[in-house]
Amino acid sequence: MTTKTNAAPKHGYSADKETLVKRLHRIEGQVRGIERMVDDDRYCIDILTQISAVNTALESLAFQVLDQHVNHCVAGAFRSGDKADAEEKTEELLAAVRRFAKMR
Repeated sequence: MTTKTNAAPKHGYSADKETLVKRLHRIEGQVRGIERMVDDDRYCIDILTQISAVNTALESLAFQVLDQHVNHCVAGAFRSGDKADAEEKTEELLAAVRRFAKMR
């Protein structure tokens, strides 16, 4: 059971959680559609086009979460004046950016 409080959200995406979950459900539906295409022996290029659309949707979602991480978690760590927390959040951010760079 979850209780609501007036405390600041723990994660940057918390305020948009419902929207993010809805987008994930749409992406999940796209993936199931690709599975049906494979089962139906659809043309390769059509399947690849849908896979590309899923990748684009996931990347867009990831950038939204990353943006919220920067504006909430990283900025909050710097505003707090806690040097160790700011350093930790900066390293997390850099690691995430490195992962994105490897995906391309």
